[in-house]
Amino acid sequence: MRKEEKGAIIETIAETIKQYDNFYLTNIESLNAVKTSDLRRECAKQEVQLMVVKNTLLKKALESLEGDYSELYTALKGNTAIMFSNVANAPAKIIKQFAGKDAEIPALKAAYVQESFYVGKEQLPALVNIKSKTELLGEVIGLLQSPIKNVVSALQSGGNTIHGVLETLSKK
Repeated sequence: MRKEEKGAIIETIAETIKQYDNFYLTNIESLNAVKTSDLRRECAKQEVQLMVVKNTLLKKALESLEGDYSELYTALKGNTAIMFSNVANAPAKIIKQFAGKDAEIPALKAAYVQESFYVGKEQLPALVNIKSKTELLGEVIGLLQSPIKNVVSALQSGGNTIHGVLETLSKK
């Protein structure tokens, strides 16, 4: 591969990393063609982009970006595929789903999720349980709505009189 081609690939990898909030480094080396197709299909369904890369080119792409990604460098051995996603736990769920069927492949090598590093396959359960931004916002909104709902229900059940409202609230 010529130097110009390598430079273009490095630039493509770096631009893709910038587009996504999270990425996972995985090993999909021993998957056969059928299982690889199934994995790619599932990734497409979950809006996860899968890209197989050379470790040296990925390292150079990471070095070209702002920030320190050196914690991920230890995972750049053997076959590496990157799973890009804006949903923090989507790639982890896909990895867990496929690894459950087929020994331990795809295997998690490392991940950069919500500005944190997770290195090693033992991090997979924690990554599966990470809540997405949408899920967290939903929980916060639910918590904020709860007191308002109590007041509204008290007003409605009390017949819109002060005495009725106070009586209803005192029973709760």
